[in-house]
Amino acid sequence: MTVIFQLMAFCLGLLSTLLLVVATCTDCWMVNADDSLEVSLKCRGLWRECVTNVQDGIRTCDQYDSILAGHPLKIVVTRALLITADILAGLALIMLLLGLDCIKFLKEAPHIKLKMCYMAGLTLGLGSVLGMVGSVWYAVDVYVERATLILHDVFLGIHYDFGWSCWLGMVGSTGCFIASIMLTCCLYIFTVCFKPVKEEPVNKATVRASRVSGWAELLTPEQKPSCGWSSDVLGHT
Repeated sequence: MTVIFQLMAFCLGLLSTLLLVVATCTDCWMVNADDSLEVSLKCRGLWRECVTNVQDGIRTCDQYDSILAGHPLKIVVTRALLITADILAGLALIMLLLGLDCIKFLKEAPHIKLKMCYMAGLTLGLGSVLGMVGSVWYAVDVYVERATLILHDVFLGIHYDFGWSCWLGMVGSTGCFIASIMLTCCLYIFTVCFKPVKEEPVNKATVRASRVSGWAELLTPEQKPSCGWSSDVLGHT
C-alpha cells in the first residue's frame, strides 16, 4: 500500500514539475483581452513577446535584450521565483525517486529511504509555494495595471489578461503542493497505521516450562508427585 502511495505522489509531482517548467519557458503569461481593438493576438512571456496575426496566422517574436535590466518588477520577480521552484522540484523528484521502496537503492536501510521521501516532500512543498507566489504575483499585477488604467480613464486600445502560461504555473504549483502533502502527512499516517506487526520468536523451553507449571497447579496435594518420581512424570509431559 505504501509503495502504491509513493508512486502516486511521484507521478503527480513529476507531472506538476513538467507544468512548472513549461510555464517558465513559454511566452503567454499575458495576453490581450477579447474586448481589445487589436486585430492580432499579443502574448508576453518571461523571456520574449510574440504577436500572431489573426488573419494570416503569421507569428513573430521579439527576444528581450536583457535578463534583468529594463524590465518590470513582475517579470524579474516571477523569473526568479519560477526558476527556483523548478530547481527545487527537480531536486525533490530525484530524492523521491531514490527513496521509493520499489528502488533497490539503500534497500537495507528502509528508515533512510523514508526520511528521503519526507525530505522530498518538504522540498517539493517549498518549490510549490515559490511557484504559486510567482504566478499569483504576475496575475495580480496584470489586473492591478488594468484596473489602474480604467480608474484613471486611460484607454490605450488594448487590455491584457493573464494567459495560459500563468495558469500552467498555478496548476503546476498546486499539484506540487498536493504531492508534498502526500509525501509528508499522508505518508506518515500510512506508515504508522499500516505498519506490519512483528511476531516475537517463541522460546520452546519457556512454553514447555509453562505447560509443566500449569499441569502441576491442576493436581491436588494428594496427586502431586513425590520427589522420587516427579522428574519422570514431568519428563513424559
